[in-house]
Amino acid sequence: MTIGKEEIGKTILELEKASNERWSVGDNRGYLDNYAEEISYFDPVLRELIVGRDAVIAHIESLYSNPRIVRNEYLNPAVNVSDNGDFAVLAYNLDTYVLDDNGDEQQLRAWNATEAYRLIDGEWRIVHSHWAFTQTATEAVAS
Repeated sequence: MTIGKEEIGKTILELEKASNERWSVGDNRGYLDNYAEEISYFDPVLRELIVGRDAVIAHIESLYSNPRIVRNEYLNPAVNVSDNGDFAVLAYNLDTYVLDDNGDEQQLRAWNATEAYRLIDGEWRIVHSHWAFTQTATEAVAS
């Protein structure tokens, strides 16, 4: 059996975009429904790792509101697929845009995103999610 890593990569990126597009218009269930039971989650507003689907969903639902994003830019996407084709890591930069009071587009956020997907019962599920703001330090430091 030949694993189509390129095809898996395209599938993962399409799933991510579909979930994020739903998020952008006020429907967070695209992501939440795709989290595996054992998901681990890093959020830039928390210091701690959240573990477990129920805990992650409770956290996101506690702070989520419709962001009214009008455009997303998916930059530098990279998908690494395991040799047996049942695990993939997606990393990308995401720029989000909203409309200002004059109806002009303005950037809302710039993100670094990493999502680990595992094939569970024939469906790709997110088992780890890590969201970070693209720039939090003012100088380059390694530690």
